[in-house]
Amino acid sequence: MARITGVFYLITIVAAIIAQGVIAERLVNSRDASVTAANIVAHADLYRFGYTMYMIEMVAQTIMTMLFYMLLKPVSRTGSLIAAVIGVVGCGIKALSRLFYVAPAIVLEGTPYLNTFSTAQLSSLALLFYEMNEMGAAIAVVFFGFSTLITGWLIIRSTYLPRVLGWFALVGGIGWLSFLWPPLGYRLNLYIAAIGLLGSLATIVWLLAFGVNEERWTEQVRATEGKLLS
Repeated sequence: MARITGVFYLITIVAAIIAQGVIAERLVNSRDASVTAANIVAHADLYRFGYTMYMIEMVAQTIMTMLFYMLLKPVSRTGSLIAAVIGVVGCGIKALSRLFYVAPAIVLEGTPYLNTFSTAQLSSLALLFYEMNEMGAAIAVVFFGFSTLITGWLIIRSTYLPRVLGWFALVGGIGWLSFLWPPLGYRLNLYIAAIGLLGSLATIVWLLAFGVNEERWTEQVRATEGKLLS
């Protein structure tokens, strides 16, 4: 189960890097609507492939979140469930926000009923939709921040995963919560992303290479079941 969790965690990270770091950052210029529009029109298939990657990211992250629930349930059923629910809600918000990601491609594809808008207006509208997509993702990040904080606390309390992974999660979760005030979140985004990526890679490598300490996990499951029976 731990290794499968690591696989879906890896898919989540790779899909996000391709969609955001490789495609969106290359094609979108947040300061110039006309350049952004020209890039999207010239690379329409690539831009739409970014949407595909975003969807793969969200499906993988949803699965990963539920698997983490199963892995951490022996520590605290309630805490693990709360982290999972908040995380899945965040995935839903982020997935829905990608409607605004694909909207610029629709606006700029030359649909006849949009001929009443000038080229400059269509370009501005396309960039506006993209920025709405970014704002939706920022809202989702707040949910991920709370979920990650709880997950980090559970990992630290567990006896079958390294505590350092929990501390990475706690620091990352605090970083994501900076988006409670978006101007601060965007200002710190580069540093937050770097810390989050480092923690994610450490967790992925550990899960894929070592999984969990099965003996201690089983002991904690039995201890939890004993408390429920008593």
